[in-house]
Amino acid sequence: MEKILRALAIYLPQYHPIPENDEWWGKGFTEWRNVVKGKVIVEGQYQPHLPADLGFYDLRLPEIMEEQAKLAQDHGIHGFCFYHYWFNGKRLLEMPVNNFLLAKKTDIPFCLCWANENWSRNWDGKFNESLIKQDYSEQDDLDHIKYLCEDVFSDDRYIKIDGKPVFVIYRPSLFPNINKTIETWQAEAKKYGYPGIYTVFFWGFDAGVEPKKWGFDAAAQFTPNKMSFVRKRAIFSELMRKLGVFAPLRSRFLVIKYKEVVDFYKKFVFPKNFRLFPCVTPMWDNYVRRREKGGTILTHSTPELYQDWLEDVCERFEPTGEENLVFINAWNEWAEGNHLEPCEKWGSKYLEATAEVLKKYK
Repeated sequence: MEKILRALAIYLPQYHPIPENDEWWGKGFTEWRNVVKGKVIVEGQYQPHLPADLGFYDLRLPEIMEEQAKLAQDHGIHGFCFYHYWFNGKRLLEMPVNNFLLAKKTDIPFCLCWANENWSRNWDGKFNESLIKQDYSEQDDLDHIKYLCEDVFSDDRYIKIDGKPVFVIYRPSLFPNINKTIETWQAEAKKYGYPGIYTVFFWGFDAGVEPKKWGFDAAAQFTPNKMSFVRKRAIFSELMRKLGVFAPLRSRFLVIKYKEVVDFYKKFVFPKNFRLFPCVTPMWDNYVRRREKGGTILTHSTPELYQDWLEDVCERFEPTGEENLVFINAWNEWAEGNHLEPCEKWGSKYLEATAEVLKKYK
């Protein structure tokens, strides 16, 4: 039987000004302000990441997302997984998805991932200074699921598994009682006529937890985070930084060759007792977001290595019916050096590599 896979590219809606970012970071701030500050600080690093075909776009323009959707679908991407920012009824960076929901001609499937962290001043190293906090409650669970069922899940383009809207949570361990929240959501969704919600969480900060422990249907890898050898190196790198062993700038960053990451995941054995969706990442370098505090830089990444990784994942992953999602992290995380969108260095080669693999699984 022919294997069918649905590749979902994770999508960041940061590229338009909002009043909150104006207040926190300065008038007119968008992700692009970080992107253009990139520079090479280690051998094999690619900086700055500068956009090609789509330019420094502004997501207030619905036409941009229409172009993005066409570009993605022309290269085998099934849909987008949009980051969703909800703080007790207040949504941030919501304009692109609002415009998308209204623009029915932008016909690409989609789902949401609730990025449920507090917002802090990560970009200037002040991780403990909160800008806006999550405040979990039973009432908020009800308000949130009502909004989702009425305004989002009802869209014909929303991705479903066996009739259940797919909803992704970034960090379930931050909830005071995630099991109760999931129970509330499932019960309310059924009142709206859905057979339930298909809940997924990312194996990033919560890697290793089995979905059923928290009432989820599945988990998904969130590459390149939380690899065992990365954790060990991160501990060593932090120790060396504190001891002042390396040069100050260099020692703030964890530097790994991209091929090491590919080799690690090619050896990864998918669990048999629960559903874990695979994920790949084309590149990674969050140096421009973490200039003061430090970050992770994957060096010597190439479209060929990425294609090899994606090919391996698609060959080894065994879907069951509509449980056939493959995540790509990310479509447009430009300030993390992590994107499929065309750039000045590689043009559309990462998209072409994606299409070459996915054409076998449509």
